[in-house]
Parts: sequence; C-alpha cells; structure tokens
Amino acid sequence: MDIKEYFTRISYHGSYDKRDLATLTDIFQHHIRAVPFENLSIHCGEGIELDLEATYKKIVGKKRGGWCMENNHLLSWVLKTLGYDVTLLGAKVFVPEFDAYAKEIDHLLLKVMLDDKPYIVDGGFGMTYQLWQPMELISGKDQPQAPGVFRFREDNRIWYLEKEKRKQWTPNQSSSAPHEVEQEGCRQVYLFTLQPLDIEDFRTCNTQLQTVPNSLFVSKSICSLQTTDGIRALVGWKLTEIKYSYKDNMDLVEVRILADEEIEKTLKEKFNITLDKKLVPINKSRLSLF
Repeated sequence: MDIKEYFTRISYHGSYDKRDLATLTDIFQHHIRAVPFENLSIHCGEGIELDLEATYKKIVGKKRGGWCMENNHLLSWVLKTLGYDVTLLGAKVFVPEFDAYAKEIDHLLLKVMLDDKPYIVDGGFGMTYQLWQPMELISGKDQPQAPGVFRFREDNRIWYLEKEKRKQWTPNQSSSAPHEVEQEGCRQVYLFTLQPLDIEDFRTCNTQLQTVPNSLFVSKSICSLQTTDGIRALVGWKLTEIKYSYKDNMDLVEVRILADEEIEKTLKEKFNITLDKKLVPINKSRLSLF
C-alpha cells in the first residue's frame, strides 16, 4: 500500500507535510471527486470485503469506488499514514420512508482531531448528502457547503447530522420527479455517538447490507460521484446530473433513462469505472436518494 499511488489515483499533487485543515480538506475533496460512492459489486456477483488491503486494491488498483466502509476505511489509513489523529465512528442512517433512524449501526465515518478541535470527515455517504468539507463537531452551528447547509445537533451525547436542502428544478420532469420544482427543507441524515470503534465492529453490518433482501443496497444498484459543481449518479438505469446553486438558491437536476447497452459506456465516461463482471442494474426501492 503506497500513499503516493493513492495520491495518483485521486489526482492529488499538493503538499501533505502539514497536518492542517486546508491540507485535510484538499485531500478529502480530491478523494470524493475521484472515487465514486458505489455498491456495484453486489450487482456483479461479487462480495464487498472489509479487509483494508482488498479495499486498497479495489479502489486504488482497479480504480473502482466503494461504500462507506470502504471509502472511509481507506481514508482512515491515508490520514493515519500522514500523521493525523483519526477515530472510526459508527452512525445510524435516517430512513425517510419510515421516518426513523436505522435500529443498528449501518454507516462508518471518521473523527479527526486538529489543533485540539474535533472534525467529522465522511467520504462515504454519496449522493446529495455527501459532505464536501470536514465539519467541525459543534452543536447548532450552520456550516454552509456547496451541497447545502449542514449542521450538527447534540442531545444527551448523541449527535445528529442534518442538511438544509435547496429547491430542485427538473426541466425534463416527465421522466423523473412528479413536480417541476421540489421544495427546500431540512433533512435528517444520520445520528452517531463518539464511542471509538474498530473495523471489526462493522463486520455484521457489512454482511447484512449486501445480503438482506430489504437492504437499500440490495434493491438498488448505485454509483454516484461528486463533481466540481454538483454530482452525477446512476441508480439502476436512471442517470441524474445535478448542478448546485444553478440560480436563485436552486439546484438544476437533469435526468435520463439509459438503455441496457448504454450502461457500460456511461460508467466509463461519467464515473471512470470499468467492471470485471457484467452489471445487472436494479432499482426496486421507492426510496429517493436525493
């Protein structure tokens, strides 16, 4: 595992001798714009492993993406290699269709200490809820970022992440949303505690998310990548491209439904992904990821 090979993978050419917020943010943003959030292995008949060397070979060697337990595990190795103080944390993701948080931990994120201040670094959530910058762990403070305004709330040592969404304008609404303009609003993202965890604590979660029939990741094939001004995502056959703050505090959403023969080319051109095995797209869940 070679840190310089990782930097080549994410096209990072900056310095990394300083352990400061600017350097951390720069590396982080290069990662989320080069490494997709994706679960395509599940829909190619492959398993998702938690072994760090396997994750490195997949993301760095094969130029694939991964989900939270791959992206953030790899990021933790990178940051520890550079001398950062990193702790693995576990979160429970909010599920809008049930108006509730997951019963068990189903998300991995990182806490990084800088100048005696804690920051949350999460490069593995994807879609429009992906952080673009490390967030200072402070309750009740609005922290504006390109995707929207994020904030933490703390209640009895439980931390909640939420995001204020902008309006979304979808010109070709007939193929996607039932309304041309989706209203803005506050969306819960996940809750977590500051209890330090080890990657072994995520073994059960990692298995269940890729095998249980009602898992979101079993019912949807997902690939999303942050861009310099928004995101692009392929969910099943639906390709969505979003430009943040297109105009008047509104995001531009463009949607196209792909034919089977367009999937492979789109993954290569839009996400720089080439799969070893054939992908079987799926989009059974009604849950919106945007």
